Amino acid sequence: MVAGAHFLALLSPGPDFFLIVRTALLHGWQRASGISAGVAMANGLFIALAWAGLSAIAPGSAAFVLLQLGGGLYLGWLGWRLLHSSGTAIAMGADSSTAPRPSWWQGLRMGFISALLNPKNALFYASLFSLLTETDRSVQALYGVWMVCAVLGWDLLIAVSAGHRVVVERFARHLGWIERTTGVLLLLIAAGVAVQISIAG
Repeated sequence: MVAGAHFLALLSPGPDFFLIVRTALLHGWQRASGISAGVAMANGLFIALAWAGLSAIAPGSAAFVLLQLGGGLYLGWLGWRLLHSSGTAIAMGADSSTAPRPSWWQGLRMGFISALLNPKNALFYASLFSLLTETDRSVQALYGVWMVCAVLGWDLLIAVSAGHRVVVERFARHLGWIERTTGVLLLLIAAGVAVQISIAG
């Protein structure tokens, strides 16, 4: 369920999504792939920090309960927002004649900074990994690797697909359903956290 929630959250566009789409439309998917790699690197950093940080928190401790409570509240708030979302608008079209053409490495830097400066990424991964403290550390690491690969694969797919406006327009038509489905799943996870805390208490 945690891995599924992460993948569904990827489908809900944020700043990184629009940065990739805009670059792919203006300069092609090859340039946008640098941004995708940068976003994946920043996500990997947040995942590594969440994975390493949680190793110092013992299950049942006050810090552990507070982390779970905070993570559950954040996921619940995010799920509520998505459940009541009317669908984020996706605006296509830009004048490529006046836009500077970034190099692949510049795109890598842009993507890394964009994802790194988004506080929702850090909170999201900290929240997810707070649910995995009872899970074996090697399994947690596999979850982390899968999440980084999912971020990179999804963003590269967005970059390649952005050159086909029909694909983007179809995605935009189903965006409301995607956001609501993600919201329901996140609310279910938040409810599960609340039940777990009440049982432990």
